Order: sequence, then C-alpha cells, then structure tokens
Amino acid sequence: MVDVTQKMDNATFKSDTVLSDVHLHCPNKRHLMVRLNAVGQPVFLSYFKLLWNTEDSASEKHVREATTEREHQYRSRDELCDKDRNNLKKERELNSEGVEALLDDDGDLEVVRRPRSASDLEAEDLLRDRVYPVILMKGKEDAFEDEEQECTYSDVVKIEHTMATPLEDVGKQVWRAAFLLADYILFKRDMFRCCSVLELGGGTGITSIIMGTVAKRVYCTDVGEDILAMCERNVALNKHLMELGRGEVKVKELDWLKDEFCTDPEAPYSWSEEEIADLHEHCTVIMAADVFYDDDLTDALFRMLYRVTHNLRNSCTVYLALEKRLNFTLRHMDVTCEAYSHFRNTLNDLENLQDRKIKYTVEPIKLDFCQFLIYERIEQLFTAAVWTERKRDAFCLSF
Repeated sequence: MVDVTQKMDNATFKSDTVLSDVHLHCPNKRHLMVRLNAVGQPVFLSYFKLLWNTEDSASEKHVREATTEREHQYRSRDELCDKDRNNLKKERELNSEGVEALLDDDGDLEVVRRPRSASDLEAEDLLRDRVYPVILMKGKEDAFEDEEQECTYSDVVKIEHTMATPLEDVGKQVWRAAFLLADYILFKRDMFRCCSVLELGGGTGITSIIMGTVAKRVYCTDVGEDILAMCERNVALNKHLMELGRGEVKVKELDWLKDEFCTDPEAPYSWSEEEIADLHEHCTVIMAADVFYDDDLTDALFRMLYRVTHNLRNSCTVYLALEKRLNFTLRHMDVTCEAYSHFRNTLNDLENLQDRKIKYTVEPIKLDFCQFLIYERIEQLFTAAVWTERKRDAFCLSF
C-alpha cells in the first residue's frame, strides 16, 4: 500500500513536464495540495480573487498595487545584483596588486573562491521563483481563514488543478488565455446575460464558471473522465458564484475526434437527448481558451465548430483565446510560433469558406478591456470573435 501522505510531501516536477505561468507566479500561500487524482498526480487548490468593481478607483488601486509590488520585486533583484557586482569589483581592485601571489610554481593561476556572504544567499532566493506547495492536511481547512475574511463571499474563485503535467494533461492546469476570456466575459457580462453557452476544451472549468455567473446555462465540455471529474468538482466548489445569477454549468464529454455526442447512459458525463436538443435549440455562444497547441487538435476543433454551428437553430458567436508561444525550431533555425501560425491559417480558411448555409466573419478583439483577475496580460495573448450568419437570415449581427 502506498503512503499517500509521503508521496504528497515529496512531490517533484520532472523536466519533461509543462508548467503554466499562472501557477508559477501565484503566491506560494495560495497553493494547497489536497489530494492525488486517479492517475497519481498531485491536485492543488488555488484561490483566485475577482476584482468585481474594476470601474471603481479602489479596484484600480488594487491592480496598481499588484503591479507596483511586482515591479518593486524586480527592482530589488536588480539593485541587489548591482550591489554584489560592485562589491566583487572592489575586492578585485584590492587584490589586483597581489595577483602574482596567486600563481603556482608553473605559473598557473590559482582561483580562490570568495566565501558566500549573506547577501549572496539573499540574492539567490530573490532570483529564483520557487514553488513551495502548502500541504493541506486533515483538520486544516481553515488555512485561508485570514485571507477569506478580507474578501466577500463572491470575491474568490476556488480551482482544483494539477501542476507541471505532461503535454497531454495540460488541460488540468489553469492558463492565462482562460483568464483573458474570463475578463472579457465579465467586461461584457450584459451581452452574455441569460445566454446558452458551449465551451470546448473546458479543462479545469474556470472560464465556464465565470460564464455561469451571467449566462443561463453553460455546457462545459472536455474529454477524459479524470479531467471531467476535476471540472465537476470545481463547478461544485463555486456553486455560490453561479447561484447569484441563477446560472447553471453542466459538465459533459465532447470528443472532437468523434462525429457524434456521447449518449451512452452508462458512460459518465454523457449527453441526454434532451440536453442535445436544448443545445441545438438555444445555444448562441461558443468559446474555447488556450486549446490551440497541437495542429491535429486545432484541426479537429475547427471541424467540431463547423459541425456544431451547422446544427444550431440560431446564429452564434464563437470566442477564441490563446497565447502565442515562441519556440526555437531546428527546421526554421529561428524563433517561431508554429501553433499560432497554424491556428491563424485555419481561422482564415474558415472565414474564406464557401458554404451554402453559413458565413463566418472573424473580428480580433482589442485587449483594452478591464482586468478582473490578477495575472500578467502579456502582448502574446490573442482573442477573436467569429460571427456566424445563416445565409437565409436577412439581418446583420452586431457586436
């Protein structure tokens, strides 16, 4: 029998895994390891604060303080490094006269290492962002009690997730583009109010949960019983947020590589005929965040989009968000963004598609809307709206 507690205490992140920047830069105290999932991966619980009143000066102050704190940390690192470099320079100048004494009998230089000072150790700690998961043991459920007292009941999103996963399990982490799309949903919440929504590749479910605070019904879909169970758990953890707007999030399986919905009543997270009919009858919004990292999966997603939009009764809008990830490739001998390039090419193909039923129109969205979640909104983030217009419809869609 495996000692679960011991395995949780000795969690390691291997070199062949991928770690989201969201978790890397999240304060250490907000990482709580709560259990191991069905495949033995450590599961963490993170708290993400919502800045509901971003229009108010108080919220703007909060964002500025977070940014200032990060900039101050970087300045502190630079100042400390400069200080150490200056000290080392002075030592070299003082010892320059005695260089001859450091030569051995053969004239080779004998390097005498400088003893490590307290400032060296402090600089090393600042220059490295270490991840120290806090183990949440039985009877310690109040680990966030002090922090939660500063927040209202609707200020925090609780998300269970894994960290440093293999590429095939990246959906179990929280990614920046999901935050970006969540920001847009909250910024345009009046537009999404009372909508019926489908999310493709929902992962941990954070975007569907945010959408559930304003929409009438959200179908959060992914593939794999383990990730769907995690998503369902997160929906339950944040039920209080959706109850405020009387929204509902349903976790369902949707495999992009298959043509049909899973309707097997024996399969977990399968669809009922009533749910499929409801989706086709009422869905007006489809969304996907940070699922464009593999060319084959990107192709499969666009094929699924084509099938779903043709089965919907109403015209809909598709919201896509991703982060452009730069990689050096031997094929190009340069830094490229191949996954993003393939995504844009496929998106252009969809817009230029000569279809008898639907016209697709792509409109990039400027990233100048309010930020409701604390994360680094880097310039590599991208989001776009794809408008679908049935050619038998005579009206024009407005944004």
